[in-house]
Amino acid sequence: MYVLLIKQFLRSRINVVALMLLLTIGIISIFIGRQFLFRQEETIAKVTEHQRTHIERNVAASNEMGLLLYYLRFPLISKPEKLAAVSIGQRDINPGIQSVTIRTLEAQKYDTDLTNPVQLQSGNLDFGFVIIYLFPLIIIAFTFNVFSEDNESGTWKLLAVQSPSALRYILSKFLIRMLFVYGMLLLLFLMATLVLRLPMTEVLSAFVIVSLLYITFWFALSFWLSMFKHSSGFNILTLLTIWVALTILAPAVVNNFVASAYPVPEAFSNIIKQRDSYHKKWDVEKKVTMDKFYAHYPQLKQYGNPDENFWIWYYAMQQMGDDESVNESKAMREKLLQRDKISRAIALAIPTMHAQIQLNDLAQTSLIDYLRLLDNAGDFHERTRLYFYPKIFMSSNPKNEDWTQFKPEFLPPRKGMNWLPMVTPFIVMIVVFFSWAFIRSKRLYSL
Repeated sequence: MYVLLIKQFLRSRINVVALMLLLTIGIISIFIGRQFLFRQEETIAKVTEHQRTHIERNVAASNEMGLLLYYLRFPLISKPEKLAAVSIGQRDINPGIQSVTIRTLEAQKYDTDLTNPVQLQSGNLDFGFVIIYLFPLIIIAFTFNVFSEDNESGTWKLLAVQSPSALRYILSKFLIRMLFVYGMLLLLFLMATLVLRLPMTEVLSAFVIVSLLYITFWFALSFWLSMFKHSSGFNILTLLTIWVALTILAPAVVNNFVASAYPVPEAFSNIIKQRDSYHKKWDVEKKVTMDKFYAHYPQLKQYGNPDENFWIWYYAMQQMGDDESVNESKAMREKLLQRDKISRAIALAIPTMHAQIQLNDLAQTSLIDYLRLLDNAGDFHERTRLYFYPKIFMSSNPKNEDWTQFKPEFLPPRKGMNWLPMVTPFIVMIVVFFSWAFIRSKRLYSL
């Protein structure tokens, strides 16, 4: 029977064309991901070379450590994982490189490269997009008439009478379609592994499993709907409506709700507060500024008042700009984390959103990964400051510093993952729809 069902499935040119189209788009998405990795690697190489020449040029032209450190930048790089090519996530809008001076940090945190707004609007056709948006459409096209086709052609009554199990027959047709769709997904993953040189790790296994579970959800949904014995037109209209609701409407509604519930005015006020705090220090007595500075860094109090060293006072003003905007900075970070937390909680009931979040998490291209970079940029900036402050305050000669030790620092990848919240929502939905479908399967025999 399975051989006949396979031949029947492949006899339809539309099915074959749909599979070839999906394969073609999948291959294109893989090469788009590879191009993304190439661009990231090229940028990192340029930043590394630029820092070397930048330091050499400025050191050669300066004999004053304070003035030199005004210009020098020190990069912290979050190198994308190979899997980021499969699910680019927010890496196209949030930079993976924080190149900072030892001046005020808050003014530098959110500097980003100029990006083509048209490209950002259209997004990236990565493999994650193909899995979340296009695979469900193929499943809908393959399964909307699995039962209704025979029912509308008048052959179902004969099949129901002669077949040992009508349910088994319907399941067989679904299994054939699942075989081709799963096969296409695994073929594309194999190609992605070879083209992108993805390491065979637990993370890659989790990525594949999440994708398989997400696709299985759509099969379960279609199987459940077919048990209601509606017409083909009703089935495809219902499935497409659900697809639009889950892939477009629900994420948009959730995004608007979260943005309204947790507004982030601090994103603007933080920068204004930092700049205003710094500029006002020019009109404040030096002693007031220095007292606050030494309260923050008591270990530097030995360098005294800035009467003979302008740079002590100047960098103290810079530090005060950060100190006085720290509340806005923390508030903004907490609200962004709260947005992410609420979105994840709601996504537990929306499989498309949950799949997108999990794939981005596995590829380390989510908002959480960007905030992690910003947090580490703060620590990196503080370490760099504390290394150079004594040298600036003692008026050290830049020529005596070993500048070759200052190379871009790389943020180590995030470790660990939690399987339970990753797969449980999919498993629950799959079990619910399949169980409900089996309960309703008795209606198949009602002629």
